[in-house]
Amino acid sequence: MRAIIIDGYVDEPACFGVPPYISPYIRYIAGALRERGLQERDISYFTIDDIRKNPAKVSDIIQKADITIVVAGMTVPGKYLRSTPISIGEIESIFSASNGTNILGGPIRLGFSMEGGRKAERSLLDNTDATICRKDIEAFVFDILAEQNTNHQEVEHRFRSVTEIGRWALNGAFIIEQHPDYPNVMCELETYRGCGRERHCSFCTEPSYGSSDYRPIEDVISEVSGLYKRGARYFRIGRQPDILSYHAKDKGGHIPEPDPDAILTLYKGIRNAAPQLKVLHMDNANPGTIATYPELCKDIFKTIVKYHTSGDVAALGMESADPDVVKANGLKAMPDDVFEAIRMINEIGRTRGSNGMPELLPGINIVHGLMGETKKTFDMNYDFLKRVMDSDLLLRRINIRQVMAFPDTPMYGNDKLVKKHKQIFLKYKEKIRKEIDLPMLQKVVPVGTILKDVLCEVNDGKMCFGRQMGSYPLLVGIPASMPLNNFTDITITRHGHRSVTGVPYPLNINSAPLQLIQELPGIGKKQAIEIQKHIPFSSKEDMIKRTGNEGILPYIDL
Repeated sequence: MRAIIIDGYVDEPACFGVPPYISPYIRYIAGALRERGLQERDISYFTIDDIRKNPAKVSDIIQKADITIVVAGMTVPGKYLRSTPISIGEIESIFSASNGTNILGGPIRLGFSMEGGRKAERSLLDNTDATICRKDIEAFVFDILAEQNTNHQEVEHRFRSVTEIGRWALNGAFIIEQHPDYPNVMCELETYRGCGRERHCSFCTEPSYGSSDYRPIEDVISEVSGLYKRGARYFRIGRQPDILSYHAKDKGGHIPEPDPDAILTLYKGIRNAAPQLKVLHMDNANPGTIATYPELCKDIFKTIVKYHTSGDVAALGMESADPDVVKANGLKAMPDDVFEAIRMINEIGRTRGSNGMPELLPGINIVHGLMGETKKTFDMNYDFLKRVMDSDLLLRRINIRQVMAFPDTPMYGNDKLVKKHKQIFLKYKEKIRKEIDLPMLQKVVPVGTILKDVLCEVNDGKMCFGRQMGSYPLLVGIPASMPLNNFTDITITRHGHRSVTGVPYPLNINSAPLQLIQELPGIGKKQAIEIQKHIPFSSKEDMIKRTGNEGILPYIDL
């Protein structure tokens, strides 16, 4: 039997799978196939971008496969540097080329839309020639390959167990070697999924997975070990709604009590299993948990800073600074609670780390179009962000989006404010980009900051765009064409609203083109031309003597 897994990319509140990330779904499916007897050579993996680049090659493999599996779904769609999630048309085209069993799954089971501010609809999948997994695709794939299941229509749709994915995650580690970015692949790790809150956020799809099902710590560590042996060096503990609540204890309250020892055991275990890892980051943290258990959460953040790698981000789901919106939508924390969470994380994590970024900073998620929103809500959100900036607190990134309403959530059918406030939203978002994002970014990474190991990903005209591997990495523009898929250190020279411009560090002043020399701190085009007139220089001292530009010495070489 031959199987092909096609990665259409996923983006959920608590799971990311857009390159260079690979989601757990892919690895679980590969592991389930292996457990059913398929050999590694019988399992092919392609991203949707692979298909776009070489459709004939992949189409031939699809035609010869006994089973074609597509994983997709964007429940919190964003903007991506070099990848576009799969479209409905592409899904239909893939399955029309197949002669075997077709299976579609992932968060797309909840509904489909390509952008925020629009309803996600299940009906868009009606013409898809495939079985749509209504629960876990990895469990369905495993079950249909059982010998007794000759009729796929009779196989029950179910959720997988943590015991099963403990096996499948390890058995499926090999699949990362087929990722087009390998070995520069960020492995998204799951600690648990589902939400144990009594009342859920009105728009959130995480409750569709049920109550929290914590994975055993040893299983996560074993998965990291398996991935590490296969060449993985980049990891993010991102597949959970709140890392602070991993193995939390139910004390009968609204929010379970965090277990700092569990986080300590997890992080130490990962470090022991992957001693030469290059990135260990996290994702979501519930500000409500921080507000309820500040001292326990402080201990957890100290553990994370001790064992992680710098440039880490704790994404806080504030959603709104309007107390009425918080109440109407069952959100996690009041504005003052979120502010204190930001302050705590800054206190522990804002020290600059070895890769040039602060060790750990908070990120903020803001959602518009929620029930109870008024024009004043926009002012309250802006004022909250201004308060953070004026208090000399740092935010790594501010994510502002319009709500995507999914069936079976309270927001579905109640998202009329998205359209009503559309123009207000666009003007307000632009205001935040100019008045908050830009000065905040200038504080987070001032001119002259050296960012280590920026991966050059896209050449676009006269500009190369790259990022560090990590959680919410900062976009860097380099005003030159650069060799792609290579790492380089960068000196930051200018700031945009949400990105920076930089030049390779150290810059070889004797061979650098004019457009890079003029980017150096304190150097404009006029001085750059003057410097080029005197090239080559025999030494830094020679350069100072002939040009007088001593200020650029920290950023250059000869």
